[in-house]
Amino acid sequence: DLIMSGKMTQASATAMSLSPDALDRFNANIEELRKRIILRPQEITNHPEVSRRLGVLAINAMIECDLYGNVNSTHVMGTNMMNGLGGSGDFARNAFTSMFVSPSVAKGGAISCITPMVSHVDHTEHDVMIIVTEQGLADLRGLSPRQRAQKIIDNCAHPDYRPMLQDYYDRAAQTAGMQTPHILSEALSWHQRYVETGDMRVKKGLALAV
Repeated sequence: DLIMSGKMTQASATAMSLSPDALDRFNANIEELRKRIILRPQEITNHPEVSRRLGVLAINAMIECDLYGNVNSTHVMGTNMMNGLGGSGDFARNAFTSMFVSPSVAKGGAISCITPMVSHVDHTEHDVMIIVTEQGLADLRGLSPRQRAQKIIDNCAHPDYRPMLQDYYDRAAQTAGMQTPHILSEALSWHQRYVETGDMRVKKGLALAV
């Protein structure tokens, strides 16, 4: 649609996945689109040198992000693969701007996509510049771990989970202190609670630390 409307002049990719309706429109306009869409091997489209030289603005999907900007792109609850890594690692590390996007919650709110600690790490905090959810945007560039945590809580976390994240962070900052505050006994407790109960949210009457 962007190409046919004139808003985009050229597109480059490794592959295309089209809906039946889009495929019909693609075939109907193939003579024009073939001049504007270039399919290249993965070795070229995802090449670190090309990404860095072109100054790519990389937008990648994520399963979850933790308070400090580490991103899980591939494994649900740390064990079940949902996506392959694809080129996101190449783009995250070499892009001019590296962005990761996700809804703030999944499974009807039973899962927070912002967690104290990710259950699987694909992209470390050093390669993640911007986190975006429907709640807002957190620009993490130039921030310390503590500053990143507060910005992610304030701007990206769902309101249902924001008090829980704030409680975890505040207690971690008081008890653990130092560079990147964590309470190791609780860092993955949200994932464990979901595995056991089907919901990351603390049931009414239970302490937030559970």
